[in-house]
Amino acid sequence: MQRRIWPIWAYYVIAVVVFLIDYASKKLISGTVEENTEKISVLGDFFIITHIRNRGAAFGMLQDQRVFFLCITVIVVVGILWYLHRSYHTGSFMLMFALATILGGAVGNFLDRALFGEVVDFLQFNFGSYTFPIFNLADTAICIGVGLVILDSLLTMKQENKSNGNGEQPQEHQPV
Repeated sequence: MQRRIWPIWAYYVIAVVVFLIDYASKKLISGTVEENTEKISVLGDFFIITHIRNRGAAFGMLQDQRVFFLCITVIVVVGILWYLHRSYHTGSFMLMFALATILGGAVGNFLDRALFGEVVDFLQFNFGSYTFPIFNLADTAICIGVGLVILDSLLTMKQENKSNGNGEQPQEHQPV
């Protein structure tokens, strides 16, 4: 059975859609929710829409390291573009989709950092007295993409092990 592959531009469309959804959500929050004060309850105290500005990385780490984040993001984006093209004919749909979502999220946060030196975060989840660090849709896309890359790697490993006879090495390659 031949694998059906989307044209490579379709994965760029996915990345652009992720970017645009992230961009629109940040603009909407910036224009409607008062920064650092307003909280909109979506699901009681569990899920709240709020508005903060993050000058660091995930969980507020490495505050005010704008140049560092911009450089790292450029390297990551170039790496994703390279890997997307390298894997186009051999990679699974899941891998290609994952790379596209990571790309869209990375560019979304990159644009905020490049233009404003900070990103807009607004999704807050509380688990009892614990508040998970506030994040945005670009962060969500990156996390989903990374999770899918890991899942694809595990499934690929499992498939390769099956084709080798349940993980056993071929007879001529077994250690003595």
